[in-house]
Amino acid sequence: MIKKTTTIEGNKKLATQPTVSLKVPEFLYIATANARCPKAEVYIQPGDHVNRYQVIGRRHAKFFDQPIHATCSGTYIGLEKHYHRSGKRTDFRKIQNDFQDTVDPSVGKERTDEEVLKLTRKDRVEILKEKASVGLGGSSFPTYVKFDTDKKIDTILIDAIECEPYISADHRIALEDQEIVVKGIKLVRQAFNCHKARICIKKDYKDLEALYNSYLERCPNEGISVKKVGNFYPQGWEVARIKSATGITVEQGHLPSEYGIRNFNISTIIGIYQAIKYNLPVTERIISVTGDGIKHPTNFKVRVGTPLKYVIEACGGYTEGDKKTLILGGPRMGESLPSDDAIITKTVTSVLVFDHKDVNPSPCIRCGSCVRSCPVGLQPVTIRNTRNTRPVDREKIKLLNPQNCIGCGLCSYSCTSHIDVKSYVARAKVIARLK
Repeated sequence: MIKKTTTIEGNKKLATQPTVSLKVPEFLYIATANARCPKAEVYIQPGDHVNRYQVIGRRHAKFFDQPIHATCSGTYIGLEKHYHRSGKRTDFRKIQNDFQDTVDPSVGKERTDEEVLKLTRKDRVEILKEKASVGLGGSSFPTYVKFDTDKKIDTILIDAIECEPYISADHRIALEDQEIVVKGIKLVRQAFNCHKARICIKKDYKDLEALYNSYLERCPNEGISVKKVGNFYPQGWEVARIKSATGITVEQGHLPSEYGIRNFNISTIIGIYQAIKYNLPVTERIISVTGDGIKHPTNFKVRVGTPLKYVIEACGGYTEGDKKTLILGGPRMGESLPSDDAIITKTVTSVLVFDHKDVNPSPCIRCGSCVRSCPVGLQPVTIRNTRNTRPVDREKIKLLNPQNCIGCGLCSYSCTSHIDVKSYVARAKVIARLK
């Protein structure tokens, strides 16, 4: 059984408050590598001046490269290590902001609507590749790969569900940037020559439903509609979302494109629009900063590269109490941090701060809660036990299919013994991928 998300009153209140633009700090930090691109080369030296949007390096993955863009203009200071959204300490490039936001000449001019219409899908693939467009819902999957397909796409789904508790950044984006959202959807539809697009929202989001239905009445021939889906978690998982929005079941081992479907997070849609219309990479985003460990929960528009400590200070600091639990991302799928010495990268959706509570796991009682709650039908407790057996039986682990785990965290959430089952499955997934 998939559990329903609980919504606290504070979260409801945060979703109704306008987004606050956070002043850009004196120093910004750009990640050298990331989870998808473990290697990188850097084109600048300490003391060099950089412009906003300038390509200052390039990340390398097995099948693709990704340019690294400066998010402000100023002076490159050097290399520092800080915590990344992955929960690991990694290299960041420190830039001292000159507060001029000088735009790099490589950006060029804005494209007219007529010029945009003339762009082929191949043209758009190249633009999105060079602007390092990725999934901003947290996946960081390269957007250009979704465009670079020979499959016939009939339906575009826009994820404005935001199924994890506490987070309301996408909700604010949908409310505050509806015109850009719709324009971005049109650009995606043009690329795929597809006339059907559905903005997926929770049934509880009456404000979004009313807003978009009213707005879309003024452009009835665009093929864009609002689709209400369930309020349960993990409705943001693309397989669950596709089932709710279209009735189609994407079988395990198959891709949505095989069914004529493409999914995009609502933040990603805005990033696509900025890249294609204005030649701009993403250098700022909206994040939710909330939890009972922070004084003034706020949705901020922040510059990519902003230190987490700076964001915490902007919320009035921590509440009383020595120990806090910090999470980058949602409470189910986010990563816990050992300290607030972290940086906001462009795929950070939220910062959660809670008063720390010590939880002591007890022995597994084989209640089966993790098995019943798994949306992909895994046996998390069996995977955990197999992972803990010495010597590790890699073939047996592979047979349990931990690679199918979507990282939703329901196994840990439902565990009556308070065991972090998710982490064991994640480790088993790494073992299963080894050759």
